[in-house]
Amino acid sequence: MVQIGLSPPFPLRSDQLLDRDRCLALDAEDPLREFRDEFVLPEGVIYLVGNSLGALPRHAPERVRRTVEDEWGAQLVGGWNSAGWFEQPLTAGDRIAPLIGAGPGQVVVGNTTSIAIHQAVAAAARLRPDRRVIVSDARNFPTDHYMVQGLAEALGYELRDVSEGRFDDVAAVLLSEVDYRTGERHDVIEVTARVQAAGALMIWDVCHSVGAMPVDVSGADFAVGCTYKYLNGGPGSPAFLYVNPRHQDEAVNVLSGWYGHAEPFGFEPGYRPAHGVRRFAVSTPHVLSFAALEAALDVWERVPLHLLRAKSVALGEIFAGLVGDALELASPADPERRGSHLAFRHPHGYPVMRALIDRGVHGDFRAPDILRFGLAPLYIRYVDVHDAARILLEVLDKELWRDEKYARRLAVT
Repeated sequence: MVQIGLSPPFPLRSDQLLDRDRCLALDAEDPLREFRDEFVLPEGVIYLVGNSLGALPRHAPERVRRTVEDEWGAQLVGGWNSAGWFEQPLTAGDRIAPLIGAGPGQVVVGNTTSIAIHQAVAAAARLRPDRRVIVSDARNFPTDHYMVQGLAEALGYELRDVSEGRFDDVAAVLLSEVDYRTGERHDVIEVTARVQAAGALMIWDVCHSVGAMPVDVSGADFAVGCTYKYLNGGPGSPAFLYVNPRHQDEAVNVLSGWYGHAEPFGFEPGYRPAHGVRRFAVSTPHVLSFAALEAALDVWERVPLHLLRAKSVALGEIFAGLVGDALELASPADPERRGSHLAFRHPHGYPVMRALIDRGVHGDFRAPDILRFGLAPLYIRYVDVHDAARILLEVLDKELWRDEKYARRLAVT
């Protein structure tokens, strides 16, 4: 697994992990501390779910209002030209590109992560027509595996699990940089090199890493990611697709929607793909969702990613140190081998999480027994993880989770 060679910007001794005053001091020294004011955070809530849905950027409501009233309301259909709506899949893509180690004209934004996965895997498979195997990870986020299962069945391909470790007859490999349950992190460069050396194409899902650490998919063939987690684009905000320049004019977008046509307003009866990454656009962009995403990207253009990762590591070390052996750590103990969320196991994980949320600490639960805590460095403070750990220990020690009301399952866990 990955070795990133990063360390916190300050020493953390074991005796400091339990010291709340020290955490307050670290917050005062934090070079990212001013970014917290860029987000709306409810009073009394410690929000450790940025790995599932990021907090609201403070300027997003105004940006959405401007789109609705000043653009749609005043310009009507003219907004497609005058407000730049038509080019949003590409302009937003160019803004996301630096966050994943890509360049201009290499990322297109729109649709959903599931659709982007279908596009990337299908395109990669067609680029290796002499191979009939697709590799995925059965432990991957379900939509990744489900989409590959459906595609393999439709194409008549064999679907192989990555645990077999064979790529010599493989067309495409799809993996997540960071495991959605445990936070375990793959070494993108090493795995990509191994897959490509065997003649296969590498596709990365960076949903649980982009916005939490520096990401570099420039050597991969394709990559997909969402914008509603650490990037704070809002619920349902559009996903993105990276296409390596070496594939852009030969790869086929199997979802040949009008937005990827060479001349969308030529209204030709047959499909003729656009040049470059635009050919992977599919349909009309969701302009209101793009508005909120643009407000978030205004923040991200100012974020030093190396400091982001250093703080993520420090937050995780403090939280894991405070929880200690009260819960089984499901994430790698080595911070260099995990992303920016921590996972713990408990046989009654769901009611434990419900009890914790009831006391102002918001994490989430993943079946069958995982409690997840996302540490979004832009708005989570050191004192937040200290207080969250103390409340978690209280819930466990006093068995507050045994209250019957916490056993009732909600639709979203």
